[in-house]
Amino acid sequence: MISADLQVLSDKSAISEVLHRYAMAIDLRDWSLLRECFTDQMQADFRSFGVRDIYQGPADDWVEAIRSTIAGLDVTQHLTANHSCRVDGDEARLTAYLQALHRLQVERGDSDYTCGGYYTCELQRSGPDWRISAYSLTVTWDRGNRDILRQAQRKSAGR
Repeated sequence: MISADLQVLSDKSAISEVLHRYAMAIDLRDWSLLRECFTDQMQADFRSFGVRDIYQGPADDWVEAIRSTIAGLDVTQHLTANHSCRVDGDEARLTAYLQALHRLQVERGDSDYTCGGYYTCELQRSGPDWRISAYSLTVTWDRGNRDILRQAQRKSAGR
């Protein structure tokens, strides 16, 4: 049996790993890996990114919403840092900085859109693993051509 302090450190590492896998899954377009990051029912608040409503429902539908936005882009790179985590038994809260680059080669204008801010994630232990049950994105800055997201979504829908 490991000590309580060691268990907290182990949990914090595993919780950060969930967010690392989340970012990597989006960038690699690995939708099954992305799905593994969430509980079956979840909530996502991306209103500060321009999403109209808070999503609440099956994780499969949320992953599809991400896929439909991201798949049409040429490349993305999501970086997270400064992870701060509180663990309380089988529940945890993680706050982490984010910087996300989105690129789509376009005829006119900037091909890049970058935003920065932070994620706030609620996680639950599911057996030996941690999964995101609710999270929000708070965008604090952005630069570039945000319209490439709309263009990428249209491109993805036309496939």
